[in-house]
Amino acid sequence: MTQTLFIYVHGFNSSPASVKARLLGDWLAGRGLADQYRVPALSHWPAEAMAQLAALVEAEPRRPVLLIGSSLGGFYSTALVERFANCRAVLVNPAVAPDELLEDWLGDNENLYTHEHYELTREHLEQLRALRCGDLGAPGRYLLLQQTGDETLDYREALSRYRDCPQFVQPGGSHGFDRFEALLPAILAFAEGRLELPEPVALPFSQLSH
Repeated sequence: MTQTLFIYVHGFNSSPASVKARLLGDWLAGRGLADQYRVPALSHWPAEAMAQLAALVEAEPRRPVLLIGSSLGGFYSTALVERFANCRAVLVNPAVAPDELLEDWLGDNENLYTHEHYELTREHLEQLRALRCGDLGAPGRYLLLQQTGDETLDYREALSRYRDCPQFVQPGGSHGFDRFEALLPAILAFAEGRLELPEPVALPFSQLSH
C-alpha cells in the first residue's frame, strides 16, 4: 500500500508553527511518519496559497494525500479535494464562506506567528470567492471535526455544508479546537480508510464564545 502524504493546511494569519501543526507533526514523527508530513507556509494571497498546495499534490499524482485543514485551511482543503481525485480531507472547524467572514478584516493585518504585516484587500476576497465549490462530489472523502464553542465561526454552517460527510461534533471547545491531540488517532485511521471516532465528550466553552 502506497504511504499517504499528510499535508497540514493552516488557517488565516497562522503558520506551520501553529499548535495543531506541531502536535500533528510530533505525533506522526513518533510513528515513523515524519518524512510523510508537509506543512507549507502559505501566502496571504488565496490564489498563491492554492498554487502552493496544488504543487505539493501534483508532485506525487499517484500517491494518496490527506489534507488536514484548519479554519481557512479547511476551505482550501475542500477546493483541493474537489479538484484532485487522490485527495481526502480532515476539516478542523473549517471556514465555509471566508470571503464574507473576512470583510471585517479588510485593512492592515499581522500574521500571529511570523509577524508579517500586509494589507487585506478586496482582491483577497475576490480570490477566495473564486475558490468556492458547489455541492461536494464525494462526501465520503471528508471528515469534519467540529467544536460548537467556536468563537470565530458559526459551527452550524460547517454542519450544514458537510452534512453528508462523516462528522465528529463536540460540544464546547474553541476555534483553536481544544484537545486536538485526542483526535490524532482518528485522523490516522481516516488516512488508512477507517472511521474510528471517539465519543464527543463535552468541553468547557471558550471564554470568547457566545
